[in-house]
Amino acid sequence: MIAIRPVSDLRNKFTDIEKAVNGGEPVFLTKNGYGSMVVMSVDAYSRLNRNVEQALDEADDYAELNQERMTHEDVFERIRRSVNG
Repeated sequence: MIAIRPVSDLRNKFTDIEKAVNGGEPVFLTKNGYGSMVVMSVDAYSRLNRNVEQALDEADDYAELNQERMTHEDVFERIRRSVNG
């Protein structure tokens, strides 16, 4: 279940928020009725970013071995061709 709490709960009910995020779910905080931030456990954040860090490391390794460089237009053109045939 999505937990949405006012940002003031971060100060006033920290223990409740801590229990929620340690349960594995992020807590969405609002300020004046609008989304303000998301609080999550360090473990959840690490899991979320693990694949990103790995992909960046792979891209760095590939760039060291390959001298080809592409503009963003070239990249998107290749993607469009592969999607559209």
